[in-house]
Amino acid sequence: MNLYRNLIVAALVLTFGVVVLGAYVRLSDAGLGCPDWPGCYGKLTPKHAADEISRAESVQPGGPVSHAKAWKEMVHRYFAGTLGLLVLGIFALAWKNRRDAVGSPALPAALLALIVFQALLGMWTVTELLKPFIVTSHLIGGMSTLALLAWLWQRECGPSLYGMANVRHLRLWGGLALVVVAFQIVLGGWVSTNYAALACLDFPTCHGEWVPEMAFAPAFTLHRELGMDASGNLLTLNALTAIHWMHRAWAVVVLVFVGYAAFRLVRQPGLSGLGGLLGLMLLVQICLGMANVWLGLPLLVAVMHNAGAAFLLLVLVVINFRLFRMR
Repeated sequence: MNLYRNLIVAALVLTFGVVVLGAYVRLSDAGLGCPDWPGCYGKLTPKHAADEISRAESVQPGGPVSHAKAWKEMVHRYFAGTLGLLVLGIFALAWKNRRDAVGSPALPAALLALIVFQALLGMWTVTELLKPFIVTSHLIGGMSTLALLAWLWQRECGPSLYGMANVRHLRLWGGLALVVVAFQIVLGGWVSTNYAALACLDFPTCHGEWVPEMAFAPAFTLHRELGMDASGNLLTLNALTAIHWMHRAWAVVVLVFVGYAAFRLVRQPGLSGLGGLLGLMLLVQICLGMANVWLGLPLLVAVMHNAGAAFLLLVLVVINFRLFRMR
């Protein structure tokens, strides 16, 4: 069982890395660095496809294909492939040792199915030319993988919760905090995949107004091409503003619910440390979001904002596991 638990920890750490690396690839416009899948121009590495990449660069200088972008994209694929193998190993060991495991192999099986679907989304991300719905779904899949692995990690490797205090009165707030953060992650992914992060260049207002002119229908139409509305016309600034503004508005909801949950948890023996960490991560995320606007979306800050969202989700999954497993 030690191997099983070690694989879970390794997969959890690697998943966090893959999520952050995926954000880096997306934010550095390297999503089409290799315009085919799973290889790069049918080759194993960008080094083997150097001639094809050079030809693509000569045809479209500064375009989506370059040697640097190809390596970013392929390194992400290599890490994601390694994660797939780890999850396959977790499922195999969970099934083999199902009589001795803490829980059933259903969760590892769900993880394996999710990883397979993630691979398909990764392929469609490239072949469908970065359609926002597919890229956002790929982000959601990565975060879901992180959440499921965190739950499995707590189940198999976490501390014993026997004899801990009754915390049923906190379950509602822990659950609500997790839901509002999950929805904010989806909104943040929609902002990123539609390149709407700088649709508002001021903060806390947007275009100098608290409620600027917006176009919600084209902004939240799911089936469309990147940068286009459902009719094939260029997405307007009002639509991009709607996407950005919704992410900001929901951040207020996150602040209220997660902030209150953190306040309640800090006062609960046995959970005060996690409550403090939750409150700290909430403040860090808010500061990073504001810095993205004020500083013009520097790559490092934007990637840190994505990493902060993943870590906030991880903390909330651990909190909810303990809330629902305690008496």
